[in-house]
Amino acid sequence: MPEATDLNTLSFEEALKRLEGIVAAMERGELGLEEGIGKFEEGMALAKHCADRLNEVEKKVEILVRKADRTLDWKPVELGGDGENP
Repeated sequence: MPEATDLNTLSFEEALKRLEGIVAAMERGELGLEEGIGKFEEGMALAKHCADRLNEVEKKVEILVRKADRTLDWKPVELGGDGENP
């Protein structure tokens, strides 16, 4: 499992790629029990890291759209059918 300091150095994209690799290996049944548990723990840490990074970005976007009168004009981003931005 990656250390917290190791996770902090990963970009969102790097963490997501590692997480996708773990999921793929688990889905293929390539891992033994002990290795599978370790990869599951790593995957959970990576998922939390990704969620934390997304929350940080969301807060930054909210600040950027704040109007001069200090009210928030929040408009959620519409996602395409595949979950990606249009």
